[in-house]
Amino acid sequence: MTVFEVKQGTSPVILGFPHTGIDVPPAIWERLNDNGRILADTDWHIHRLYDGLLPQVTTVRATFHRYVIDANRDPEGVSLYPGQNTTGLVPGTDFDGVSIWRDGEEPTEADIAARLADFHAPYHAALAAEIERVKAIHGIAVLYDCHSIRSDIPFLFEGTLPDFNIGTDSGKTCDPAIQDAAVDVVLNAQGYTSILNGRFKGGWTTRHYGRPETGVHAIQMELAQSTHLTTETPPFAYDEAKATKLRIHLKDILTRIETTALTLAHTKRGTK
Repeated sequence: MTVFEVKQGTSPVILGFPHTGIDVPPAIWERLNDNGRILADTDWHIHRLYDGLLPQVTTVRATFHRYVIDANRDPEGVSLYPGQNTTGLVPGTDFDGVSIWRDGEEPTEADIAARLADFHAPYHAALAAEIERVKAIHGIAVLYDCHSIRSDIPFLFEGTLPDFNIGTDSGKTCDPAIQDAAVDVVLNAQGYTSILNGRFKGGWTTRHYGRPETGVHAIQMELAQSTHLTTETPPFAYDEAKATKLRIHLKDILTRIETTALTLAHTKRGTK
């Protein structure tokens, strides 16, 4: 199976899709239980939602499912949110805390090591290469990591999740102007709720690559799936009417981030 898909563009913006893949190798599929085979924790249709919104954007998409290995987790297995419920590098449960593996078929340390080498590392090698390529063009690169999740998951968070959840690790992973560009759009998106650095402050990808002092910026957008799915339960159908409305704001976010990035690059060149 192909581990990742890359579409190269010339924009300073790169879209990362670590959780839209649904491919599971047969040997791993056989070890999943009936609950695991639902693949409920997929970021359903997110690559479709963003498709065509920004001309010349680069995209890097993992094709494997997060139950194989989570491309947005620290390869060392360190928790993103110490003290809070979450799922690991190779999840043992779904987002409701329910087992996804058949009894006795849970992944071993050897399994995890093999999946790191076969899936996690190649995806991030591709992503890192595109960041360097784009930075070479503009002197700046902005990784916008695309995610979605059910709006109500008591195991992970209390209450209902806002529609737009922007994560920059409390402002550490990108220039303030890039963060502000996204925040300004969501605050003015009528009929939607939003939060900055709430329950989702940015996953490992955002925190790992976001180094503004080097010219590489990163920002995560976690969308509540109620914004673009008919229901957040199987069959997780794409809602065209909801998506059309949402895409207007997503396009605005990406366009503003791109403009901001180019301005930052121009300013940096002008100060040399």
